[in-house]
Amino acid sequence: MNVILTGALLAGLLTAPATPTDTWTVKAPAGGPVATVHLDPQGSPSVAVSRGGAAVLAPSPLGVTTEQADLTTGLSLTGRSSRLAVEKYSTTAGKRLDRLSVMNETRFRFTRGDVKLDLVVRAARDGVAYRYELPGAGAVLGEASAFAVPAGSTAWLAGHRRDYENPFIQYADVPPAEYQLPALFGVGQNYLLLAESALNGSYTGPHLVSDQGTYKIALWDARVPYDHGLTTPWRVMVTGDLTTVTESTLVDDLAPGSRLADTSWIKPGKVLWSWLAGGRSVQQSLERQKEFVDYAAQHRWPYVLVDAGWYDDPVTGERAWTDRTADFTWIPQLVEYGRTHGVGIMVWLRFSDFDTHDKRVQRFGLLRQWGVKGVKLDFIDSEAQERLQWYDGTLRDLADNQLMVNFHGSTVPKGINRTWPHVMSMEGVHGAEKSSNLTTSHLAALPYTRNEIGSMDYTPMAFQRPSRPTSDAHELALSVVFESGLTNLAGSLEAYRARPEAERFLDQVPTVWDETRLLSGRPADHTVMARRSGDRWFIGAGVSGAARTLQVPTGFLRGRWLVEVTRDGADGLVREAHVVHGGTLAVEVPAEGGFAAIACRWRPGLTTCAR
Repeated sequence: MNVILTGALLAGLLTAPATPTDTWTVKAPAGGPVATVHLDPQGSPSVAVSRGGAAVLAPSPLGVTTEQADLTTGLSLTGRSSRLAVEKYSTTAGKRLDRLSVMNETRFRFTRGDVKLDLVVRAARDGVAYRYELPGAGAVLGEASAFAVPAGSTAWLAGHRRDYENPFIQYADVPPAEYQLPALFGVGQNYLLLAESALNGSYTGPHLVSDQGTYKIALWDARVPYDHGLTTPWRVMVTGDLTTVTESTLVDDLAPGSRLADTSWIKPGKVLWSWLAGGRSVQQSLERQKEFVDYAAQHRWPYVLVDAGWYDDPVTGERAWTDRTADFTWIPQLVEYGRTHGVGIMVWLRFSDFDTHDKRVQRFGLLRQWGVKGVKLDFIDSEAQERLQWYDGTLRDLADNQLMVNFHGSTVPKGINRTWPHVMSMEGVHGAEKSSNLTTSHLAALPYTRNEIGSMDYTPMAFQRPSRPTSDAHELALSVVFESGLTNLAGSLEAYRARPEAERFLDQVPTVWDETRLLSGRPADHTVMARRSGDRWFIGAGVSGAARTLQVPTGFLRGRWLVEVTRDGADGLVREAHVVHGGTLAVEVPAEGGFAAIACRWRPGLTTCAR
């Protein structure tokens, strides 16, 4: 991570004396939103956000309450300083691998008596964020932080749940309730996504409590102790048009830089996952897992994941890792079989079997010794400070053993992949495992909400499931529409083989991207997403509701391009080739349908983009 401050900006770093004004602005470089910080006559701070002169966030309260003092009122400004923060960094997964972040930052120094509170505000092209800094030791008892969303805004929200696995619903009038972060609002011509960045074990997790258009931050723990000072997570407001919000990496940009010097062992990719193709019994069968390895090898998919059940004790039936596990498991045999076929093995683990450092050292070390490439840790189900400290320790122990990780029953990404690049994905989504309340309107909200903030393990491609709400082509498109460093593909082998055009596309599609573009969309209605890998573009589209003709803009493809479209036909998936040169490409889709496409630069005689 590099922080660059030019000499001409050094004057901005000097502390400015307090002035009689009680209102200050923090503006994004080269256009974008403006944050306005205000201190009222009672010494209570607030922040408002505007873009292009239009209000995006009405004045919203700031401050924290600690055991030492109520730092939500009675504050005095003692100084402020500004700087330009420029960071260039790379990630192992996400919307694009190479990032450039440019933000203006202002630090406001407040006091109440002899107690200090710093408010740090940043403004970037794609949003605004703030956090608090407290010196010394003590405990936080709560935040005044809230978001006053302008009246008349449409909302896309998911009810609060400890594992973030509730569907997103569109609201014109939001009922009073508890909701998850992220939360999306349509505010006039702008969109506003509320999110969080840089959450770790020094603090506790939040959710939103709504009341008449104001969304207050409620903390998981009633008391959050800290020693040697506290820097809270960033409260993030991504804003702009829908394209700006969807393509934003602001949540990652605000997170701490990578803690790993060597990331050469981190290799994202497709994962053949058999849980929805057979359940626990398949996870307990070496021979069945070898069948999945054979299929992955045939299609050059790099990984197979063995899920819950593989370390159930065959004698006692105990479903926990014990001292006997290493004696009866066949995982080392499967790893060796996979190695000879060019397929890596990943394994499911229950959180409670890895709840101490000593257990993790011994058991992660054994997995590495066997040759396991990564783990899926499940049933974490908390954002309490104690559980976030477990994440901190576990991430270090996983890295020490060069194990990639996919967290399930978990929190959601809050810049975690930037800080810990071996985090390939997280669940935190009402995903394909659900057998109820899984709708295409929810799927069409996810790219702008949950998946906007980081990799999402939705587990698509369960073609065999009758509860699936999508057409075949829409389901296939989710391999592009949804981003996940490790994409767990949930189909049965029979379902894949019955859909050769799906197999053909999945063999081509990667899981990491050099560039992401939203071509068309409306939350809960439809998405047309384009993602570039090298010199090819992959396009995924899905709609909620009635059949329609999607007009796909192709002007971003400069020159002549071949576009191979896989769509729903009368008798299954069909593939069509088009040569485009600007303009739009019309694709008809059925109700709840979609399409998947590959685009490559055309030349005479070229008939396919497949490689």
